[in-house]
Amino acid sequence: MTHSSDLTLGRRVMAMIEDLAQHTDEPGRITRLYLSTAHRKAAEATLGLMQAAGLDAHIDALGSVIGRIEGTDPNAPALLIGSHIDSVVDAGRYDGNLGVVLGIAVVEALRQKGITPVCPIEVVAFGDEENVRFPTNLSTSSALAGRFNPAWLDGRDQDGIALRDALIAFGGDPDGAAVLARDPALYRGYLEVHIEQGPLLEAKDLPVGIVSAINGITRARAHVIGEAGHAGTVPMNMRRDALAAVAEMIGIVERAGSTRTDTVATVGVAQVQPGAINVIPARVDFTLDARAPDDAVREAMVQDIMAECRAAAQRRGVELVIEPFMDSPATPMDKGLIELLEAAVRGLNIEPLHLSSGAGHDAVAVANLCPSAMLFVRCKGGISHNPAESITVEDADTAARVLLAAVKQIAT
Repeated sequence: MTHSSDLTLGRRVMAMIEDLAQHTDEPGRITRLYLSTAHRKAAEATLGLMQAAGLDAHIDALGSVIGRIEGTDPNAPALLIGSHIDSVVDAGRYDGNLGVVLGIAVVEALRQKGITPVCPIEVVAFGDEENVRFPTNLSTSSALAGRFNPAWLDGRDQDGIALRDALIAFGGDPDGAAVLARDPALYRGYLEVHIEQGPLLEAKDLPVGIVSAINGITRARAHVIGEAGHAGTVPMNMRRDALAAVAEMIGIVERAGSTRTDTVATVGVAQVQPGAINVIPARVDFTLDARAPDDAVREAMVQDIMAECRAAAQRRGVELVIEPFMDSPATPMDKGLIELLEAAVRGLNIEPLHLSSGAGHDAVAVANLCPSAMLFVRCKGGISHNPAESITVEDADTAARVLLAAVKQIAT
Protein backbone atom coordinates (compact mmCIF):
# COMPACT_ATOMS: atom_id res chain seq x y z
CA MET A 1 0.00 0.00 0.00
CA THR A 2 2.96 2.32 0.41
CA HIS A 3 4.76 3.71 -2.64
CA SER A 4 8.16 3.67 -1.00
CA SER A 5 10.29 0.76 -0.02
CA ASP A 6 12.71 2.89 1.98
CA LEU A 7 10.34 3.70 4.89
CA THR A 8 12.65 6.60 5.85
CA LEU A 9 9.87 8.59 7.50
CA GLY A 10 8.51 5.55 9.34
CA ARG A 11 11.95 4.64 10.68
CA ARG A 12 12.57 8.20 11.83
CA VAL A 13 9.21 8.22 13.65
CA MET A 14 9.98 4.89 15.37
CA ALA A 15 13.44 6.13 16.44
CA MET A 16 11.91 9.22 18.10
CA ILE A 17 9.24 7.04 19.78
CA GLU A 18 12.03 4.93 21.29
CA ASP A 19 13.84 8.07 22.40
CA LEU A 20 10.79 9.24 24.37
CA ALA A 21 9.91 5.77 25.70
CA GLN A 22 12.95 5.70 27.99
CA HIS A 23 11.54 8.51 30.16
CA THR A 24 9.45 6.91 32.90
CA ASP A 25 8.79 7.31 36.62
CA GLU A 26 8.65 3.53 37.08
CA PRO A 27 11.58 1.40 35.92
CA GLY A 28 10.51 -1.50 33.71
CA ARG A 29 7.30 0.10 32.48
CA ILE A 30 6.18 3.43 31.01
CA THR A 31 4.50 5.72 33.53
CA ARG A 32 4.80 9.41 32.78
CA LEU A 33 2.24 11.45 34.69
CA TYR A 34 1.77 15.20 34.22
CA LEU A 35 4.51 17.29 35.90
CA SER A 36 6.45 14.25 37.11
CA THR A 37 10.24 13.92 36.83
CA ALA A 38 9.75 11.70 33.77
CA HIS A 39 7.45 14.31 32.19
CA ARG A 40 10.18 16.93 32.70
CA LYS A 41 12.79 14.67 31.07
CA ALA A 42 10.45 13.77 28.18
CA ALA A 43 9.62 17.47 27.69
CA GLU A 44 13.34 18.29 27.50
CA ALA A 45 13.93 15.39 25.08
CA THR A 46 11.02 16.63 22.92
CA LEU A 47 12.45 20.16 23.06
CA GLY A 48 15.77 18.76 21.78
CA LEU A 49 14.07 16.87 18.94
CA MET A 50 12.16 20.02 17.93
CA GLN A 51 15.28 22.19 17.97
CA ALA A 52 17.21 19.62 15.92
CA ALA A 53 14.38 19.75 13.36
CA GLY A 54 14.84 23.51 13.04
CA LEU A 55 11.88 24.56 15.19
CA ASP A 56 12.19 27.53 17.54
CA ALA A 57 11.04 25.69 20.69
CA HIS A 58 10.34 26.25 24.38
CA ILE A 59 8.53 24.63 27.31
CA ASP A 60 5.58 26.84 28.24
CA ALA A 61 4.17 27.86 31.65
CA LEU A 62 2.06 24.68 31.96
CA GLY A 63 4.73 22.28 30.73
CA SER A 64 3.65 21.91 27.09
CA VAL A 65 6.48 21.88 24.56
CA ILE A 66 5.89 24.28 21.67
CA GLY A 67 8.04 24.46 18.53
CA ARG A 68 7.49 26.89 15.67
CA ILE A 69 8.85 27.62 12.23
CA GLU A 70 7.87 30.87 10.56
CA GLY A 71 6.36 30.96 7.08
CA THR A 72 7.19 33.15 4.11
CA ASP A 73 4.00 35.16 4.76
CA PRO A 74 4.34 36.71 8.23
CA ASN A 75 0.60 37.47 8.36
CA ALA A 76 -0.62 33.98 7.47
CA PRO A 77 -2.41 32.13 10.30
CA ALA A 78 -0.41 29.18 11.63
CA LEU A 79 -1.03 25.45 11.32
CA LEU A 80 -0.86 23.49 14.59
CA ILE A 81 0.20 19.83 14.69
CA GLY A 82 0.39 17.92 17.93
CA SER A 83 -0.70 15.50 20.62
CA HIS A 84 0.47 14.69 24.16
CA ILE A 85 3.47 13.13 25.90
CA ASP A 86 1.94 12.29 29.29
CA SER A 87 0.79 8.71 29.83
CA VAL A 88 -1.41 6.51 31.97
CA VAL A 89 0.18 4.18 34.54
CA ASP A 90 1.94 1.25 32.80
CA ALA A 91 1.30 2.69 29.35
CA GLY A 92 2.22 1.85 25.81
CA ARG A 93 4.71 3.96 23.87
CA TYR A 94 2.53 5.29 21.04
CA ASP A 95 -0.52 6.89 22.69
CA GLY A 96 0.03 10.64 22.30
CA ASN A 97 3.75 10.43 21.55
CA LEU A 98 3.08 9.26 17.98
CA GLY A 99 1.27 12.50 17.06
CA VAL A 100 4.05 14.64 18.52
CA VAL A 101 6.94 12.90 16.74
CA LEU A 102 4.99 12.81 13.46
CA GLY A 103 4.69 16.61 13.63
CA ILE A 104 8.46 16.86 14.14
CA ALA A 105 9.14 14.34 11.34
CA VAL A 106 7.00 16.34 8.90
CA VAL A 107 8.88 19.57 9.67
CA GLU A 108 12.19 17.70 9.17
CA ALA A 109 10.92 16.33 5.85
CA LEU A 110 9.91 19.80 4.63
CA ARG A 111 13.39 21.12 5.46
CA GLN A 112 15.10 18.18 3.73
CA LYS A 113 13.01 18.86 0.62
CA GLY A 114 13.92 22.56 0.80
CA ILE A 115 10.26 23.56 1.23
CA THR A 116 9.54 26.69 3.28
CA PRO A 117 5.87 26.84 4.25
CA VAL A 118 3.81 29.94 3.44
CA CYS A 119 2.26 29.91 6.91
CA PRO A 120 3.95 29.26 10.25
CA ILE A 121 3.79 25.69 11.58
CA GLU A 122 3.65 24.97 15.29
CA VAL A 123 4.26 21.50 16.72
CA VAL A 124 2.94 21.05 20.25
CA ALA A 125 3.43 18.33 22.87
CA PHE A 126 0.71 18.73 25.50
CA GLY A 127 1.37 17.48 29.03
CA ASP A 128 -2.02 16.78 30.58
CA GLU A 129 -4.22 14.80 28.21
CA GLU A 130 -4.67 11.61 30.22
CA ASN A 131 -5.74 13.60 33.31
CA VAL A 132 -4.53 10.73 35.50
CA ARG A 133 -2.72 12.64 38.23
CA PHE A 134 -4.93 15.67 38.89
CA PRO A 135 -8.71 16.21 38.60
CA THR A 136 -8.47 18.22 35.37
CA ASN A 137 -9.85 17.88 31.85
CA LEU A 138 -7.40 18.44 28.96
CA SER A 139 -5.91 21.34 30.94
CA THR A 140 -2.85 22.04 28.78
CA SER A 141 -4.69 22.06 25.44
CA SER A 142 -7.61 23.96 26.99
CA ALA A 143 -5.12 26.68 27.96
CA LEU A 144 -4.27 27.30 24.29
CA ALA A 145 -7.98 27.59 23.51
CA GLY A 146 -8.44 30.13 26.32
CA ARG A 147 -10.42 27.68 28.44
CA PHE A 148 -8.07 26.94 31.31
CA ASN A 149 -10.03 26.62 34.55
CA PRO A 150 -8.05 28.32 37.36
CA ALA A 151 -9.72 25.99 39.90
CA TRP A 152 -7.62 23.16 38.41
CA LEU A 153 -4.54 24.68 40.07
CA ASP A 154 -5.95 23.76 43.49
CA GLY A 155 -6.69 20.16 42.51
CA ARG A 156 -4.58 17.58 44.35
CA ASP A 157 -3.04 14.27 43.37
CA GLN A 158 -3.33 11.12 45.50
CA ASP A 159 -0.31 12.23 47.57
CA GLY A 160 -2.04 15.51 48.41
CA ILE A 161 0.20 17.63 46.15
CA ALA A 162 -1.61 20.57 44.57
CA LEU A 163 -1.24 21.06 40.81
CA ARG A 164 -0.02 24.61 41.54
CA ASP A 165 2.89 23.31 43.65
CA ALA A 166 3.72 20.49 41.21
CA LEU A 167 3.86 23.08 38.42
CA ILE A 168 6.32 25.25 40.36
CA ALA A 169 8.48 22.20 41.16
CA PHE A 170 8.40 21.27 37.43
CA GLY A 171 9.69 24.74 36.51
CA GLY A 172 6.37 26.06 35.26
CA ASP A 173 4.34 29.09 36.28
CA PRO A 174 0.80 28.79 37.70
CA ASP A 175 0.17 32.49 36.94
CA GLY A 176 1.20 31.96 33.33
CA ALA A 177 -1.80 29.80 32.34
CA ALA A 178 -4.00 32.75 31.33
CA VAL A 179 -1.44 34.23 28.93
CA LEU A 180 -1.14 30.96 26.98
CA ALA A 181 -4.52 31.61 25.29
CA ARG A 182 -4.08 31.95 21.53
CA ASP A 183 -5.91 34.35 19.24
CA PRO A 184 -8.18 32.23 16.96
CA ALA A 185 -7.46 34.65 14.09
CA LEU A 186 -3.82 33.51 14.13
CA TYR A 187 -4.56 29.79 13.61
CA ARG A 188 -5.90 28.06 10.50
CA GLY A 189 -6.17 24.52 11.84
CA TYR A 190 -4.99 21.70 14.07
CA LEU A 191 -4.02 18.20 12.96
CA GLU A 192 -3.57 15.35 15.40
CA VAL A 193 -2.45 11.83 14.52
CA HIS A 194 -3.18 9.13 17.11
CA ILE A 195 -3.30 5.36 17.37
CA GLU A 196 -6.87 4.21 16.90
CA GLN A 197 -7.24 2.58 20.35
CA GLY A 198 -9.81 0.28 18.78
CA PRO A 199 -9.98 -2.68 16.37
CA LEU A 200 -11.76 -1.21 13.31
CA LEU A 201 -8.78 -0.39 11.09
CA GLU A 202 -7.20 -3.76 11.77
CA ALA A 203 -10.50 -5.51 10.97
CA LYS A 204 -10.72 -3.62 7.66
CA ASP A 205 -6.99 -4.10 6.91
CA LEU A 206 -6.37 -0.36 6.57
CA PRO A 207 -3.27 1.45 7.91
CA VAL A 208 -5.06 4.75 8.62
CA GLY A 209 -8.54 6.17 9.06
CA ILE A 210 -10.06 9.63 9.29
CA VAL A 211 -11.91 10.71 12.42
CA SER A 212 -15.38 12.11 11.71
CA ALA A 213 -16.21 13.10 15.29
CA ILE A 214 -15.01 12.57 18.84
CA ASN A 215 -17.75 11.01 20.92
CA GLY A 216 -19.73 12.90 23.49
CA ILE A 217 -19.81 11.31 26.94
CA THR A 218 -22.43 11.09 29.69
CA ARG A 219 -21.37 9.75 33.08
CA ALA A 220 -23.56 9.05 36.08
CA ARG A 221 -23.40 7.40 39.48
CA ALA A 222 -26.33 5.21 40.47
CA HIS A 223 -27.35 3.90 43.89
CA VAL A 224 -29.73 0.97 44.37
CA ILE A 225 -31.05 0.35 47.85
CA GLY A 226 -32.79 -2.88 48.73
CA GLU A 227 -32.90 -4.83 51.99
CA ALA A 228 -30.38 -7.16 53.57
CA GLY A 229 -31.57 -10.55 54.76
CA HIS A 230 -30.37 -14.07 55.47
CA ALA A 231 -29.51 -15.86 52.21
CA GLY A 232 -30.86 -19.10 53.65
CA THR A 233 -34.15 -17.99 55.19
CA VAL A 234 -35.73 -15.24 53.06
CA PRO A 235 -37.90 -16.76 50.27
CA MET A 236 -37.05 -15.66 46.74
CA ASN A 237 -40.37 -13.95 46.13
CA MET A 238 -40.00 -11.83 49.28
CA ARG A 239 -36.55 -10.44 48.59
CA ARG A 240 -35.51 -6.90 47.75
CA ASP A 241 -32.10 -7.88 46.36
CA ALA A 242 -30.13 -4.79 45.28
CA LEU A 243 -27.55 -6.79 43.31
CA ALA A 244 -30.14 -8.85 41.41
CA ALA A 245 -31.78 -5.54 40.44
CA VAL A 246 -28.42 -4.12 39.29
CA ALA A 247 -27.73 -7.27 37.26
CA GLU A 248 -30.91 -6.51 35.32
CA MET A 249 -29.86 -2.86 34.97
CA ILE A 250 -26.44 -3.82 33.60
CA GLY A 251 -28.28 -5.84 30.95
CA ILE A 252 -30.38 -2.76 30.15
CA VAL A 253 -27.22 -0.63 29.77
CA GLU A 254 -25.52 -3.21 27.55
CA ARG A 255 -28.58 -3.55 25.31
CA ALA A 256 -28.97 0.22 24.99
CA GLY A 257 -25.37 0.57 23.85
CA SER A 258 -25.63 -2.36 21.43
CA THR A 259 -28.84 -1.50 19.58
CA ARG A 260 -27.82 1.87 18.09
CA THR A 261 -25.16 2.76 15.54
CA ASP A 262 -21.75 3.88 16.90
CA THR A 263 -22.89 3.97 20.54
CA VAL A 264 -21.31 2.33 23.58
CA ALA A 265 -22.56 2.09 27.17
CA THR A 266 -20.63 0.62 30.09
CA VAL A 267 -21.05 -0.16 33.77
CA GLY A 268 -17.44 -0.05 34.92
CA VAL A 269 -17.87 -0.06 38.70
CA ALA A 270 -20.29 -1.91 40.99
CA GLN A 271 -19.78 -1.94 44.75
CA VAL A 272 -21.91 -4.37 46.76
CA GLN A 273 -22.84 -3.95 50.43
CA PRO A 274 -22.59 -5.67 52.83
CA GLY A 275 -20.72 -8.05 50.49
CA ALA A 276 -21.06 -11.27 52.47
CA ILE A 277 -21.64 -14.71 50.96
CA ASN A 278 -24.71 -15.47 53.10
CA VAL A 279 -26.37 -12.04 53.05
CA ILE A 280 -28.80 -10.72 50.42
CA PRO A 281 -27.17 -7.52 49.06
CA ALA A 282 -28.71 -4.39 50.60
CA ARG A 283 -27.07 -1.75 48.45
CA VAL A 284 -25.14 -1.46 45.21
CA ASP A 285 -23.44 1.68 43.90
CA PHE A 286 -22.61 1.53 40.19
CA THR A 287 -21.44 3.80 37.38
CA LEU A 288 -22.69 4.51 33.88
CA ASP A 289 -20.50 5.69 30.97
CA ALA A 290 -22.41 6.29 27.71
CA ARG A 291 -20.83 7.60 24.50
CA ALA A 292 -21.88 8.50 20.96
CA PRO A 293 -20.64 10.75 18.13
CA ASP A 294 -24.10 12.34 17.93
CA ASP A 295 -25.36 14.20 21.02
CA ALA A 296 -29.07 13.71 20.26
CA VAL A 297 -28.55 9.94 19.94
CA ARG A 298 -26.54 9.87 23.18
CA GLU A 299 -29.14 11.85 25.10
CA ALA A 300 -31.96 9.60 23.85
CA MET A 301 -29.96 6.50 24.81
CA VAL A 302 -29.32 7.81 28.34
CA GLN A 303 -33.01 8.70 28.78
CA ASP A 304 -33.99 5.16 27.70
CA ILE A 305 -31.48 3.61 30.11
CA MET A 306 -32.78 5.71 33.00
CA ALA A 307 -36.44 4.98 32.24
CA GLU A 308 -35.86 1.22 31.93
CA CYS A 309 -33.73 1.09 35.08
CA ARG A 310 -36.41 2.96 37.04
CA ALA A 311 -39.04 0.51 35.80
CA ALA A 312 -36.84 -2.44 36.87
CA ALA A 313 -36.32 -0.88 40.32
CA GLN A 314 -40.05 -0.42 40.74
CA ARG A 315 -40.82 -4.02 39.75
CA ARG A 316 -38.26 -5.30 42.24
CA GLY A 317 -39.22 -3.03 45.13
CA VAL A 318 -35.82 -1.34 45.38
CA GLU A 319 -34.95 2.33 45.49
CA LEU A 320 -32.92 3.86 42.63
CA VAL A 321 -31.11 7.20 42.63
CA ILE A 322 -29.24 8.30 39.48
CA GLU A 323 -26.81 11.24 39.66
CA PRO A 324 -25.35 12.39 36.30
CA PHE A 325 -22.01 14.16 36.86
CA MET A 326 -20.54 14.62 33.40
CA ASP A 327 -21.98 15.71 30.09
CA SER A 328 -19.30 16.29 27.47
CA PRO A 329 -20.64 17.17 24.02
CA ALA A 330 -19.49 15.41 20.87
CA THR A 331 -16.84 17.23 18.82
CA PRO A 332 -17.33 16.95 15.05
CA MET A 333 -14.10 17.30 13.08
CA ASP A 334 -13.70 20.07 10.48
CA LYS A 335 -15.07 19.14 7.04
CA GLY A 336 -12.43 21.10 5.10
CA LEU A 337 -9.54 19.44 6.93
CA ILE A 338 -11.24 16.04 6.62
CA GLU A 339 -11.32 16.55 2.83
CA LEU A 340 -7.58 17.35 2.79
CA LEU A 341 -6.82 14.19 4.79
CA GLU A 342 -9.06 12.19 2.43
CA ALA A 343 -7.16 13.47 -0.59
CA ALA A 344 -3.84 12.63 1.10
CA VAL A 345 -5.03 9.10 1.93
CA ARG A 346 -6.34 8.54 -1.62
CA GLY A 347 -3.00 9.80 -2.93
CA LEU A 348 -1.42 6.68 -1.39
CA ASN A 349 -4.06 4.44 -3.02
CA ILE A 350 -5.74 3.80 0.31
CA GLU A 351 -9.53 3.85 0.66
CA PRO A 352 -10.45 6.63 3.16
CA LEU A 353 -12.41 5.14 6.05
CA HIS A 354 -14.31 7.48 8.37
CA LEU A 355 -14.69 6.46 11.99
CA SER A 356 -15.68 8.14 15.24
CA SER A 357 -13.36 8.32 18.23
CA GLY A 358 -14.71 6.70 21.37
CA ALA A 359 -11.92 8.27 23.43
CA GLY A 360 -11.35 11.95 24.14
CA HIS A 361 -8.29 13.75 22.72
CA ASP A 362 -6.60 17.16 22.84
CA ALA A 363 -8.45 17.89 19.58
CA VAL A 364 -11.62 18.30 21.68
CA ALA A 365 -10.06 21.30 23.44
CA VAL A 366 -8.22 22.71 20.42
CA ALA A 367 -11.46 22.61 18.36
CA ASN A 368 -12.51 25.60 20.50
CA LEU A 369 -9.56 27.54 19.06
CA CYS A 370 -9.51 26.54 15.39
CA PRO A 371 -10.76 23.92 12.89
CA SER A 372 -9.43 20.51 13.96
CA ALA A 373 -9.05 17.08 12.39
CA MET A 374 -7.60 13.72 13.37
CA LEU A 375 -5.99 10.79 11.60
CA PHE A 376 -6.06 7.37 13.26
CA VAL A 377 -3.31 4.79 12.78
CA ARG A 378 -3.98 1.05 12.98
CA CYS A 379 -2.80 -0.50 16.25
CA LYS A 380 -2.34 -4.19 16.90
CA GLY A 381 -5.42 -5.82 18.43
CA GLY A 382 -6.95 -2.38 18.99
CA ILE A 383 -5.08 -2.33 22.31
CA SER A 384 -4.06 0.90 24.03
CA HIS A 385 -3.27 2.21 27.51
CA ASN A 386 -1.25 -0.97 27.77
CA PRO A 387 2.40 -1.98 27.17
CA ALA A 388 1.11 -4.22 24.35
CA GLU A 389 0.39 -1.14 22.20
CA SER A 390 1.99 -1.79 18.84
CA ILE A 391 2.14 -0.28 15.35
CA THR A 392 4.29 -1.25 12.37
CA VAL A 393 7.03 0.87 10.82
CA GLU A 394 5.05 0.61 7.54
CA ASP A 395 1.94 2.13 9.14
CA ALA A 396 4.04 4.83 10.83
CA ASP A 397 5.49 5.63 7.40
CA THR A 398 2.02 5.77 5.81
CA ALA A 399 0.76 8.10 8.55
CA ALA A 400 3.78 10.36 8.07
CA ARG A 401 3.18 10.51 4.29
CA VAL A 402 -0.50 11.34 4.76
CA LEU A 403 0.33 14.06 7.28
CA LEU A 404 3.10 15.45 5.06
CA ALA A 405 0.79 15.60 2.03
CA ALA A 406 -1.94 17.35 4.05
CA VAL A 407 0.54 19.82 5.54
CA LYS A 408 1.92 20.62 2.07
CA GLN A 409 -1.63 21.34 0.86
CA ILE A 410 -2.38 23.60 3.83
CA ALA A 411 0.97 25.29 4.37
CA THR A 412 2.45 25.63 0.88
